[in-house]
Amino acid sequence: MESLTSILKNIEGIVWGPITLILLVGTGLFLMIGLRFMPLRKMGSAFKALWQGRKNDDSDGEITPFNALMTALSATIGTGNIVGVAGAIAIGGPGAIFWMWVTAFVGMATKYAEAVLAVKYREVDERGRHQGGPMYYIRNGLGKNWAWLAVIFALFGAIAAFGIGNGVQSNSVANVLNKNFEIETWVTGLILSVLTALVLVGGIKRIGTLAGKIVPIMALLYVSAALIIIFANIRDVPAALGMIISDAFTGTAATGGFIGATIMIAMQKGVARGVFSNEAGMGTAPIAHAAAKTNDPIKQGTIGMLGTFIDTIVICTMTALVIILMNGWTQLDAETNKQISDAAITSFSFSQALPGFGQYIVTFGLVFFAYTTILGWSFYGERCAEYLFGVKVIIPYRVLWVVVVFLGSVVDLKIAWVIAEILNGLMAIPNLIGLLLLSPIVFKLTNEYYSKK
Repeated sequence: MESLTSILKNIEGIVWGPITLILLVGTGLFLMIGLRFMPLRKMGSAFKALWQGRKNDDSDGEITPFNALMTALSATIGTGNIVGVAGAIAIGGPGAIFWMWVTAFVGMATKYAEAVLAVKYREVDERGRHQGGPMYYIRNGLGKNWAWLAVIFALFGAIAAFGIGNGVQSNSVANVLNKNFEIETWVTGLILSVLTALVLVGGIKRIGTLAGKIVPIMALLYVSAALIIIFANIRDVPAALGMIISDAFTGTAATGGFIGATIMIAMQKGVARGVFSNEAGMGTAPIAHAAAKTNDPIKQGTIGMLGTFIDTIVICTMTALVIILMNGWTQLDAETNKQISDAAITSFSFSQALPGFGQYIVTFGLVFFAYTTILGWSFYGERCAEYLFGVKVIIPYRVLWVVVVFLGSVVDLKIAWVIAEILNGLMAIPNLIGLLLLSPIVFKLTNEYYSKK
């Protein structure tokens, strides 16, 4: 088992190595330049479109544009925002956060292009439901000769969903509730399975409606708690921000139990954790945006790009500032004299700032964010499976999904986590190829839209 884990770890290192990370950031930068920095220039109108997108209209689709974004955010806002940020700082130093910001800003262009193409090239299945995403814009946009690339994406997506979006999430919830409240893992697994099944019966409409309620509330509560801590330590905030920027270019010297971080490590961890958190370039979010009730690809694209901004620039930054202000990233375990775990770093930081209940904010944040991630990824995986096998696979896929939710809470998922990470990286490659080849379409549609405006 250890040898298999070691082999998979090596494969993971290759898949998420410099080439993939350069491709992810490079694609975003290429799109940002090709769009003449439109995602940054149109931020105001994007939030206006998001607010207007809360209401139903007569456009084609299943869910409101607002709920489409919330569904996408339900899959991205999760362990990456709470645990992933801590891990980036623990290994790469505070400077890793700067590279997370860079990844997010260029990732906004990537998310924009994904959503635009998702709406433009979506299809209606035999049930009358709209579906889209990388597999559809690759096949319909590039032609049948590229259908094999679409199949590869759908295959990786359908399988990877069970790991990163299912078993790993239920395992995290079960473990954190067992540790903090001594709730048996099988009890948590059973409850999660039932709650998931009840939502999946309603399909994307119920997922979108629930995500439209839970995600904004939980994000607001989490950010509010972080802001209370930040404002309570407002005098130290400029120094914390200065540390993030300076360490991005100088690296952090090894002190105490902290793992010495070089500039390259800070950059690599910042980019990798940034992508893990906001999923820009992964090809998942456009699957949700394709279901939006809209006939305007550009408008949905501007709404879609906000997902990266909210996830990384807002929520991840809040987590990072709390950790740095409370020196959580320098804490050592009393027994091993080694750096505490990633989850413990965030929990320690919040509990230090808000004694008595700070750690519970992190606990319940993880629980609700992980649950919404299970729901969001269920839709992604189901759509990928439907692309491969047709609508007949939907019910069996949902049943299997609910079963894995329970199994994930009671078994060791170390290998499953590594496999999921590998498949996630492999998902990104065909999607990024599709985005680059279809970028002229994105540029053309954008120029035409804003020239008319």
